[in-house]
Amino acid sequence: MTGTDLGMPAFPPFPEAAREAVHDEVLRANLRHATHTIRDKRARAVAELDDWDRLRAAGKAIKDHTLRHLDRYLLQLEAAVTAAGGTVHWAVDADEANRIVTGLVLATGEREVVKVKSMATQETGLNEALEAAGIAAYETDLAELIVQLGHDRPSHILVPAIHRNRGEIRDLFRSEMGRWGRPAPEDLGDDPRELAEAARLHLREKFLRAKVAVSGANFMVAETGTMVVLESEGNGRMCLTLPETLISVVGIEKVVPTFRDLEVFLQTLPRSSTAERMNPYTTMWTGTGTGTGTGTGTGTGTGTGTGTGEGDGPTAFHLVLLDNGRTDTLADEVGRQALRCIRCSACLNVCPVYERAGGHAYGSVYPGPIGAVLSPQLRGTAAPIDATLPYASTLCGACYEVCPVAIDIPEILVHLRERVVQGGPVTREGVRVRIRPAHGHTAERAAMRAARLLLDRPGALRAGERLLSRARRLRPQRLPGPGRAWTDTRALPDVPAESFRDWWARERKAPQK
Repeated sequence: MTGTDLGMPAFPPFPEAAREAVHDEVLRANLRHATHTIRDKRARAVAELDDWDRLRAAGKAIKDHTLRHLDRYLLQLEAAVTAAGGTVHWAVDADEANRIVTGLVLATGEREVVKVKSMATQETGLNEALEAAGIAAYETDLAELIVQLGHDRPSHILVPAIHRNRGEIRDLFRSEMGRWGRPAPEDLGDDPRELAEAARLHLREKFLRAKVAVSGANFMVAETGTMVVLESEGNGRMCLTLPETLISVVGIEKVVPTFRDLEVFLQTLPRSSTAERMNPYTTMWTGTGTGTGTGTGTGTGTGTGTGTGEGDGPTAFHLVLLDNGRTDTLADEVGRQALRCIRCSACLNVCPVYERAGGHAYGSVYPGPIGAVLSPQLRGTAAPIDATLPYASTLCGACYEVCPVAIDIPEILVHLRERVVQGGPVTREGVRVRIRPAHGHTAERAAMRAARLLLDRPGALRAGERLLSRARRLRPQRLPGPGRAWTDTRALPDVPAESFRDWWARERKAPQK
């Protein structure tokens, strides 16, 4: 789609970006420590549930059912939100979504907004669009605040500042916080409690002053029009209840049919993402002035406590339903399963490629295995970064094993590799078109065609195997031409003295013992 954007500037192909990242020893140390810690805690949390496999299957079934009937449930959602006093807007792409949100903020007369952590608004580049219109957008999630203060980009779905260590965060707070609001203490150390307290004091004045908030949502319930946000700090609760106007930008795939369906995801998402039995803060709101929520723990915004509330929501609620390539992805029978993603980030924490390359190398707000299959579908494979993302994997399958909605990421990766190399029919802006193969795969296509011709002719294959066996002593240590890259890091296998076909024929003729 012409307006599709995933919140990143033009990026080099993944191999180039990754090659630079793997030489950053600090980055690799940060990633290794964080991902190993999170995935070990997740494994323990998941092991507590005897019915985890059934919950996983149920989540997959709910998502698949919803995607098959997405048109019906979106219309039901629109009717329910409207009946509850909200207003629904439809955005075909990133540009339209940004125009809608900018117009809504300007209509209030305000020039600043507070934001709940939102992948959808990062995807559209909303902060930059608001800044161009003279509107300041303040991130209130602690990790997102770190990214914003550092004029940086997120590198992880759950922990956007995973590439930063405590010392780097302390230095950022000291140098940058005062430019955005309340400055950090001059003697600020790198203890996590000190850093959290500095962020809490910095953000509280923004929470109390802001009249407009922008959020995403983890789920939308079609039957009631309810929005659901799960978070761990309490900043979301402040953004969703204090401001007078709330604007939520949500991908159309986030809808679920009924309130009862949440039962599954409220068990699988916390355990797969933060390795908690439940999120400290789960906030739900339906339309205007009807926000309810439950929460425990210490948060950046709220302190400690538990409770529910009636009539404490916004007086004006706008829901922006974002397509931005999702219906095109839905048209792909193999690739559409990526839309089941609930953004838990479990696949990132087990991926050996992500652990070494980091999130920035993926050139998208969706890094890691899920980004490698989602970004090329939302944006297409014309750009070098998107044509190389399906190859950013060892196909080890660890991502599929931990996915709480059973997305077969390796299957989609192979499917997209075929698309990159061969081209073929895809859906773009609702129209079925045929795309050309990506640049740089001529030798690969020629090799595959030669293999197909050979495998279709058993006699030629048998003769080739015998010739190869007899000439095995002439085997080179490295392949020439395009094959050199393969043998630079791998030993070329030895050629057997006898082909399997000849061995099988000889064994069948031998007398049975």
